[in-house]
Amino acid sequence: MLDGQSASTAATMIERFEQIRPLLAQQSGRFDADRRLSDEVFGALSETGFFRLLLPAQLGGCGLSPLDFMTVVEHAAAVDGTIGWLVGNGGGISRAGGYLPLDAAQKVFGKPSAFVASSTGAIGKAVPAKGGYRITGRWPFASGAPHATTFAPLCEVNEGSGRIVLAFLPREAVNLIDNWHVSGMRGTGSWDFEADNAFLPAEFVCDFQPNPTHAGVVYRLPGISAFVWTVATVPLGIAKGAIDALISLSSGHRRQGMTVPVAERELAHAEIGRCLSQCRAAGAYMRSAMSDLCASIESEGSDLVAARINYRLACSHAAEVAVSVVLRVNDLIGARALAESQPFERRERDVRAAAKHIAISAEQFVIGGRYALGGDISGASF
Repeated sequence: MLDGQSASTAATMIERFEQIRPLLAQQSGRFDADRRLSDEVFGALSETGFFRLLLPAQLGGCGLSPLDFMTVVEHAAAVDGTIGWLVGNGGGISRAGGYLPLDAAQKVFGKPSAFVASSTGAIGKAVPAKGGYRITGRWPFASGAPHATTFAPLCEVNEGSGRIVLAFLPREAVNLIDNWHVSGMRGTGSWDFEADNAFLPAEFVCDFQPNPTHAGVVYRLPGISAFVWTVATVPLGIAKGAIDALISLSSGHRRQGMTVPVAERELAHAEIGRCLSQCRAAGAYMRSAMSDLCASIESEGSDLVAARINYRLACSHAAEVAVSVVLRVNDLIGARALAESQPFERRERDVRAAAKHIAISAEQFVIGGRYALGGDISGASF
């Protein structure tokens, strides 16, 4: 359990993760078949604080910095893509505790079992009513829905107004639709949910780019930037896990027709070296871009647009690198990469699914190139 008295670090969270790793490894084979985490695994992650990574320490959270958050999510995703995705999403949306009113934040995040399933895949309606809003809509991709205690969809206040808010709906206010039948990230339980004219008190609704109630640059990040960070970190972790699995297996594995183990082949040496360097470079670029974005926000600098575009380029680049690395690792290991019993096949499906997220699409390269050439980006989303 967290004591809630001081911020954690990446090192302390990784130590906690390693303590529950045997349980995660024991049950990871069930995630795809069940299309969700087991209650036992979810409880272990909750109790050790992995769904509270960006929640302010004053509210019982970990209060991680953006860079420590990335380190922890990468570590989790290297072990298992499903775990990394839910830690990234659940731990990432806990940032909302830094801009909800205190009483509302305590109600949403007060229990260790609290998990907020967010969705930015659709825009619902928020109609002002006495003391709050009436929320209506259907939203897809609510990762962690089977265990979620709160659902946080995007809504527009009065159709056509352009004002976008996050609405924090309690589980009993929504209807869940179990329609997550997919090839990759099957264990994330990313169901649809809907609300029909559900009343929500005003303190549980905030602007997508809110005014923070807690100090710290992480709570002043542009809403879309913080969200992308949680998504883009996962593929990179999956790729690192694939490299680790290859290294672990290669010393005793011979491909059919080969006389030496994979670990003794120069081709394998070169490919592993390339994969390691590309993953490390992509990770360093992401960290550098996030550091520059945070510095621009702190200084209220005029370079914020350039920093945000550079940051989005880094995230999309990391996703492309991750997919390439996993495919090359699986090519090296050969037919064994097809077996469900091996630690390769699911990583390929998971990294492809994670990298298809619109937040890290190739469209960001178009925006970055247009900006570099002095083109008009006034209508671009970054």
